[in-house]
Amino acid sequence: MNRFLLVLLAWLGLQAAASAQIDTTGGRYYQPIFPNVTVTSGVVYGSAINFLGATQPLAMDIYQPTGDTVSRRPVIIFAHQGGFVTGSRTDAYMVDVCTRLARLGYVTASIDYRLLFFPFDTVNIAKASIRGMQDMRAAVRFFRQDAATARTYRAHPRYIVVGGSSAGGFCALQVGYLDRDAEVPAYVGLASLGGIEGQSGNPGYSSAVLAVLNLSGATESTSYIEPGNPPLCSVHGTADNVVPYLKGRVGSSLPPKYVVGSGLLNPRATAVGVPNTLRTLRGAGHIPFESTSANGLAYADTTFRTIRDFLRPLLRQPGTVLSAANATNIKGQTANAYPVPASTDIRLSVPGGVVFRPQEMEMLDATGRVVRRFRWEEANQLLLREGLKAGTYLLRGEQLPPVRLLFE
Repeated sequence: MNRFLLVLLAWLGLQAAASAQIDTTGGRYYQPIFPNVTVTSGVVYGSAINFLGATQPLAMDIYQPTGDTVSRRPVIIFAHQGGFVTGSRTDAYMVDVCTRLARLGYVTASIDYRLLFFPFDTVNIAKASIRGMQDMRAAVRFFRQDAATARTYRAHPRYIVVGGSSAGGFCALQVGYLDRDAEVPAYVGLASLGGIEGQSGNPGYSSAVLAVLNLSGATESTSYIEPGNPPLCSVHGTADNVVPYLKGRVGSSLPPKYVVGSGLLNPRATAVGVPNTLRTLRGAGHIPFESTSANGLAYADTTFRTIRDFLRPLLRQPGTVLSAANATNIKGQTANAYPVPASTDIRLSVPGGVVFRPQEMEMLDATGRVVRRFRWEEANQLLLREGLKAGTYLLRGEQLPPVRLLFE
């Protein structure tokens, strides 16, 4: 009886978490219902070793709707453009997009991340993109840590989105879709950089995200996007000669490095069942939405509306799946399960940098009854729905905290 009560209480807690979705009524997250925004500048979210071997503090500016009283709010973290060489969190476009989205009710943040690389070659620009990804993951963890402790920013830990422009788009795409060491080219030397999660700060919290905003960015391969990955929103010009809309070379003075842009990433997302939106800017060049010309301001409006309309429906759904807030057990193993809710199958995975240990698993229904037993053999494994009815289930293993599953 005691065991049943514990399982039931855990299930009820998870049900409460599932129902605690974001309230989008009253025009919130669609209309600029807040006339003013409060900016907290220079918030240090971590530190990391830069390419010179020195420890670099990492800072962000956080934008909040002035006068907002909601207790848990979605967060959008942005990274600026600049080819991993230049740019900052105070770039004009970052200030504008963070301000506009905060007026809708979001908490937004513009981060600085580690820049520069030398020699100027393919290997080192790839390393720079990994460092940027690691720093952005630390920013995600920062808000989850704050949500679990001081709650200074009243962030909802299951509704954290990452986005970026150009180089920042590379960072955001890798945070959302690069989840296995084997996906990183060997020449990068991922282990020496600290693995996928990195060591930029706030360990012990998940860097999983609700969605990815890719603004004129690209990544190494379409295969990064897999079934169950977070939704993708891309905005990209078809005449972009810096970061290809389809597939091409980046770094004009570097040895050839080929990447794939939005024109291939979003069709890949569609093919594997990942919800996505692609706003194609016909005939537009690189990051046209950052220009202050009349056309540039029009592109900025289009980009803003695309982001707004993409994100708002996601807020009315259960958020990012975290295993007990991605808690770790004494052996340090964690787990993620997605999507939630699922209509067919669910992808089980462990975060990058975590040592996977095969183990026996049990799935319990809402009454505490074991409805399935199976062995989790691989770090990224598909759990077939088969005959399972709609509802909430609790997945538990020998070395894992409970994980909530939801079939619709």
